[in-house]
Amino acid sequence: MGEALERIYRAALVFTLVAWLPLLLLSALERHAPGSDFRLSFLRDIEANVRLLVALPVLIFAEGVVHKRISPLIRRFKDRNIVVTADLPRFNEAVNSALRLRNSVAVEATLLALVLTVGLWTWRSEVALGDHTWYAMPDQTQLNLTWAGHWYVLVSIPIFQFVLMRWYLRLVIWFRLLWQISRLNLHLTAAHPDRAGGIGFLGGSSSAFGSILFAQGALLAGWIADRVLYEGRSLLAFKMEAGGFVVFLVLVILGPLVMFTPQLSSAWRNGLSQYGMLANRYVFSFEEKWMRSDPGKSSELLGNDDIRSLSELSNVYSNVRQMRLIPFTTNDIVVLAVTTAVPLLPLSLIIFSPAEVLKFLIKIIFH
Repeated sequence: MGEALERIYRAALVFTLVAWLPLLLLSALERHAPGSDFRLSFLRDIEANVRLLVALPVLIFAEGVVHKRISPLIRRFKDRNIVVTADLPRFNEAVNSALRLRNSVAVEATLLALVLTVGLWTWRSEVALGDHTWYAMPDQTQLNLTWAGHWYVLVSIPIFQFVLMRWYLRLVIWFRLLWQISRLNLHLTAAHPDRAGGIGFLGGSSSAFGSILFAQGALLAGWIADRVLYEGRSLLAFKMEAGGFVVFLVLVILGPLVMFTPQLSSAWRNGLSQYGMLANRYVFSFEEKWMRSDPGKSSELLGNDDIRSLSELSNVYSNVRQMRLIPFTTNDIVVLAVTTAVPLLPLSLIIFSPAEVLKFLIKIIFH
């Protein structure tokens, strides 16, 4: 993994420099060219710089993080005998199908074609600012791209959109694999200590996608910052969009895990029935031995294996009753929500000074 990680670091550095550095140089040259009238210079364009200097490298780094966390995750279904033996061929085929899609050159070529057509059209019509900026001098009919603008449109934006859309595609492949696994005959047990039938690791490993959500949060923060600073819009006007965005992204990552709920529900009902009957038999036997046949023997009960077994059975039955019907916890939700929201926190500096923010944090910590 060390060599692969090094390649990812190099790729992140190269793609970031190719996408960002020419924009800096070309926009600096054009700023001093005759007739230029940039109302928004390149270095003041928060959205563009966050997209290329924060989101882009984070999305590239994420490949190593996700691969490192997800590969062992899939193996656990086999290593822990969660997939029954009869369904192992279907499980292996589902995994191999996911790998073929992930590594398909044809699929990535199609994705690149979409980025160069639909992606650029969407950016021009929906994202580009309608004012004189470092990348365009728009008139009533079209965007008149600057030198830096041509590089931005032909190189930087396609690189970023391709990396981003590639991750969207991989999430779809991941969800498809989860759906295929959820249709197999899984050996889930309500008595498992993780209280999720034995597949609680799915929710715990969802944090592997945290870097992708962080990048998405950074994109939103950059987009809001430009509209507040350069279009005069109120920061508080975006509070619903920001909150809804965080909730939506958390649902995107954790929502597909609900596909396992039918099997978890079945395991829970069976567990309540089976362990309830086992508890009845053991308790009846315990009472018969220690409370009805010879009450005088109760003094021998302290430290006896029978009382310890009764306590352990009670703990097992408690696990069964408290089993979750979804393979993730509130903590998993909080981790993903915080990861997505962290890039939005610097937006508070638009309203409050750094000193005010620091004073507020000190009050919270030392109150």
